[in-house]
Formats: sequence, structure tokens, C-alpha cells
Amino acid sequence: MREDSFVLKGNICYAKTKDQLSVTDQGYLVCCQGVSKGVYPVLPEEYRNLPVTDYQDMLIVPGMTDLHIHAPQYPFRGLGMDLELLEWLDTHTFPEESRYKDLDYAEKAYGIFAEDLKQSATTRAVVFGTVHVPATDLLMEKLEDTGLVTYVGKVNMDQNSTDDLRETDAVTALDATAAWIKETKGKYQNTRPILTPRFAPTCSGPLMEGLGKLQREYGLPVQSHLSENLSEIEWVKELFPWSSCYGDVYEHYGLFGGQAKTVMAHCVHSSDTEVELMKKKGVYVAHCPQSNINLSSGIAPIRRYLEEGIPVGLGTDMAGGANISMFRCMADAVGVSKLYWRLADQGKRPLAMEEVFYLATKGGGSFFGKAGSFEEGYELDALVLDDKGIRSTRTLGTKERLERCIYLAEEGKRLAGKYAAGKKVI
Repeated sequence: MREDSFVLKGNICYAKTKDQLSVTDQGYLVCCQGVSKGVYPVLPEEYRNLPVTDYQDMLIVPGMTDLHIHAPQYPFRGLGMDLELLEWLDTHTFPEESRYKDLDYAEKAYGIFAEDLKQSATTRAVVFGTVHVPATDLLMEKLEDTGLVTYVGKVNMDQNSTDDLRETDAVTALDATAAWIKETKGKYQNTRPILTPRFAPTCSGPLMEGLGKLQREYGLPVQSHLSENLSEIEWVKELFPWSSCYGDVYEHYGLFGGQAKTVMAHCVHSSDTEVELMKKKGVYVAHCPQSNINLSSGIAPIRRYLEEGIPVGLGTDMAGGANISMFRCMADAVGVSKLYWRLADQGKRPLAMEEVFYLATKGGGSFFGKAGSFEEGYELDALVLDDKGIRSTRTLGTKERLERCIYLAEEGKRLAGKYAAGKKVI
């Protein structure tokens, strides 16, 4: 019997759309060769030869996708939260990331990060590394060992950084990136390379142009940052005065959607021109609510993006966000949307629980293809949630228990099982 073919029994809940949850109490989730065959109230005869794990009264939900997270920043999470973005980068981020030229340090730091991510609700992630190729290779190895499904990026930056972190020049950076792609593309089962210009201010025109050529040559996806902070946007305009908006810089070099599947973190202050470009090119928004609070960046207009049909998922942006909990990320997304509605635009109603659950699962999962749902044909990522530790006198239904987990997960929820791409991780 294949290890990626099985049945899970429990109280099953997943998002069909951003507005509709599917709930099957004491249902059967069928996985064959790593792919969901659907959820059933009674196990069909054709699947009765598969091994069944009965999780009794526990919740079974899809695994969650973190669309934006910085692995090398994990050691200083929870620090420097009194600073805005650009000062925070100079004070905390760049000095920390420069330490990853030391492989002994990278071994320890990435070991902790990978193990903690494995124990979290995240089954898929889009991950920033550093400019250092050996350390990024090590990060990919660590993540592959977890069984999680990830994109990992060697960062590119050849200007406007500290001397010990800035790459020598565009040619050197591109040669190193090309060699890294050749070494890692297809090397792992679950871990894949992604092109990673840190953000436009740290990348020269020749570097961006070269990354665009690498994208076309290797067909890799792209990750970066976009319109996170007002000072950052002004800086981009000074550096690239010909651009119509921040996103136009990436678009000019072939790094903004279309054939280059792209996820951009934040999009807090995107202009109308930028929103139209994102929509036209199918660019994903990685909404990082806790980071946007901590770094005083603002509130992204996620309701608008959803109405415009722009694909959206959630990101912890750790260490701009203080932790890697996707439950906390969902709760924060609801909270900041209420502030946006109250303080910025009362025509944009707050996000509902069903919507943020969709963003954390099917919405972000779609960046990887068919992931984040239990619908037939989706790769099987699943979390088994034991919420008995959340004490209450009330008897709740499955949907209510899910909502409670989103807000109280760190209080008394236990991860009793975790599956990624059809294989048991925990």
C-alpha cells in the first residue's frame, strides 16, 4: 500500500470559494497517490481497501500557505518593532542577513527555522533566503527534509545595502544566481527555486534586466516586495523616474506576472495604475497584516483586490511579522480590514472569517497550482486540529470551532496531524 494513499476521518471543513465553507461532520477525506478524491459522509466502497485514520472529534482542515516569509530573519523575530521599514532594514535585517556567509551560523539558524515551520500550520511557503548561495542551498536542504512544499529564493541586491551584504555588481550576482538555478532546479521533490529581487531599490537596472532574462530562460516564478511603505515608494520614483508606478519597474524587466508567475508582498499603497497592472498581469498579493502593523506601513485594501479579481493569499512576513502562525495571520487580517473599513473606506466591508480562511488555504495555495482545498484533484495538504485544550462550557459546531481556533489557536489547540502533498509530516 502506498504511503500517499489513505483515508482520514473526522470533522472536515474546507473553503470551496471565499464565501462558502464545506462542512462534513464525521466525514471521510480520501487521498489517492497524494491527491484528494473528495470528502464523503459515507466511505465509498471503492476506497474501503485504503487504511483509515480515525481522528474522532478533531477538526480536519486544509494545510495553509504562507506566501511571504524571510527565513534568515527568524533569529530576531519580535525585535525592533518600534521602527519603520527602511530604518528597520538597516538596523536589524541587513546586519542579521550578513551573518549567513558563515555556514555554521546558517546551519543552526535554518535548522531552528525549518523545525519550527514543520511544527506550525504551514504546509506550503514562499521563502526568502539571503544573497549567499551556500546558505540558500542549505536552507533548501533543511526545508526538503521537513516534507513541506516550498519555493526558496536566493536574494539579489547589488545597490543600496550594507557593504558586507551587497553583491559586487550585476554580472557577479547574475552569474551566481544562474549557477544556483542550474544546481537546484529539479534537485528536490518538494523544494523549488524562485527568482528573488529583494525589492526595486536594492536592484540596479542591469541586475533587473538580467533577472528577466533568467526568468525567460528557466521559466521560474518571481517574488518581491511592492508598495509597502510611503517612503519606499518615493525612493523607487527617485531611482526609476521613468516608471509610471512601483510595479512598472518590475514589469519593465519582465518580472511582473504574465508568463512570470509572480507574488508581491504587501501592496499597501498601490496606485490605481498599479492595481490595473496587477490585475492585467495576474500578480498575486501576499497580504501581511501583522508586519504592516508592526512596521507602521498601513493597511492593504484587500477587499478592493478581491473585488478586482486579483489573486490574494496571506503571508506572515516574519520577522516584520513577529511569528509564523497562520492562525494569527488570519485573525490579524480580519482585524485590520475592520480598521480599513472604519477609518479609510466605509464602502469596503471588513473581511469575514470564511474569507481569511480561504486566503490562508485555497487562495494562497493556488500559487502552487491545485492546493489548499479538499476538492477532488487537489494535492492533499491537511491539518488535524485537536481543540480540546480550549476550554469552554459551550457546545460548538465545526464552523464555530474553526473560528475559535483562528483566534485562540495558541491558547489550547494542538496539531494532532499534518500532511503535505499527500504524505504525513507530523
